[in-house]
Amino acid sequence: MEYRFRCDVETALVRTNCGLVKGYEHDGLLIFKGIPYAQARRFHAPEPVKAWDGVFDASNYGFVCPLLTSDRPNGELHVPHRYWPMDENCLNLNIWTPSTDGKKRPVLFWLHGGGYEAGSSIEHLAYDGANMSRLGDVVVVSVNHRLNILGYFDLSDYGKEYANSGNAGGDDIIAALRWVRDNIAAFGGDAENVTVFGQSGGGAKVTTLLQSPAADGLYARGMVMSGVIGPVLSDAVGCGRDLAEPLMAELGLSSVKELETVDYHLLAKAYRKIRPALEKAGKNFGCRPHPNAFYLGEPGVHGFREETKHIPLLVGSVFGEFTSFTPSPYDRSRMSEEEQTSAVREMLGGEGAAELIPLFREAYPERQLIDLLRLDFIFRAPEIAYIAQRSRLNGCTWSYLFNMDQPIDGGNTPWHCSDIPYLFHNIDLVEYPHGPQADPGLPERVQALCFGSLMQFARTGDPNGDGLPAWPVCREGEELTLLIDDHPRILRNFDHRLIEAHARIMGPVMAKMMQQLHESVQH
Repeated sequence: MEYRFRCDVETALVRTNCGLVKGYEHDGLLIFKGIPYAQARRFHAPEPVKAWDGVFDASNYGFVCPLLTSDRPNGELHVPHRYWPMDENCLNLNIWTPSTDGKKRPVLFWLHGGGYEAGSSIEHLAYDGANMSRLGDVVVVSVNHRLNILGYFDLSDYGKEYANSGNAGGDDIIAALRWVRDNIAAFGGDAENVTVFGQSGGGAKVTTLLQSPAADGLYARGMVMSGVIGPVLSDAVGCGRDLAEPLMAELGLSSVKELETVDYHLLAKAYRKIRPALEKAGKNFGCRPHPNAFYLGEPGVHGFREETKHIPLLVGSVFGEFTSFTPSPYDRSRMSEEEQTSAVREMLGGEGAAELIPLFREAYPERQLIDLLRLDFIFRAPEIAYIAQRSRLNGCTWSYLFNMDQPIDGGNTPWHCSDIPYLFHNIDLVEYPHGPQADPGLPERVQALCFGSLMQFARTGDPNGDGLPAWPVCREGEELTLLIDDHPRILRNFDHRLIEAHARIMGPVMAKMMQQLHESVQH
């Protein structure tokens, strides 16, 4: 008799370098949750976990990092969330594996979104690694680490013990990768074949790893999903004292040592109060990676490290990103061509519309004109530059753009996070792919393309093969982008002129739309 679930003294029992852990078996997978990979005092570097006696119960997700705010849940149809208990003791990871049989399977190491301030390894329902592990015969790892001022608060002026407190969250990720290196073989994974991948802030963390010497040798390749965001997630600037001194003053403290022990809720409340003035003044407000000897800074400013030029990368974004979250006053399914043209002119002005309309029709001939008002440039513009810079360094960078509309509100351009379920083979865990559409089989085909390409990339470092459409690498001056929609295709520099003009013309309008976004949807 076959059992879908098994949990007993012998099932899913694995010895790690700190002791035994016990998970459970479900639908042919062994699942382990909340395994501690390191421990850390506030603002200090992570340290190895102390070995334990007995067996660690790995059937429960661990704590997630405390957030700065507790927002009211909203936008759940677009980005379905899972909320979880928070605590600073959050350095833990989760593992899905087909077997602990000693086979060397590719390892996929997931970094969650939420910038450097929010999110968790289980925040999005589609982060679940079961389908990816089962269907891809891979080991999936997702990780929690310190965020916001717990993870990114430069206190290096206050002593050597805080030398890299400005990147403590990044050090946590590196500590988790070291744990994978030392232990993943016992879970059926290959420590020499680790793919780091993430979306939004998680994608940014991938490129941050590329700029962190201590991460070298801990991963083989990477995928950056909507993670090149330019000034939206730029490095911290200035001195950490800019933040530390007013924060201590607000809390009535006289030393950084007291910051280590003050109640987190008081710390977060004080931080929220002083942050707006720091941002307005262009001073260091934390919550971003801090360039130093441990993290060499954004590649667009400092260049890519030569030591990483052999690392293959998949880099991409989605058509609408943040703009697809904003409420639309238009029902494009009922608008005539003349009405759409009029709406574009009203939003962009006559000169702006005259410049952008022909460029949009050339780049996206299959789209309705009104979609021009949903086109993203906040991600796409810096991404084009990032891919060009990376392609000058090596010949193993691939570009993609997720261009598949989703059946919400009569059909919506793809939004930030909408591609995640397709990549994880998890479209059945979320509602939106299954709405009315002309081709009911399209979501499954797009899922097969996204998932299959990633699995091939994880195995070989190349997303081509196994019946997938040909996907050439980018070259210097030639971005060859895979558009992912109902007819996947490769286009050469297809939107470069459009995005340059769109960013210039739409920039002032986008500032107002971004304010609406913060009030309408959670990441």
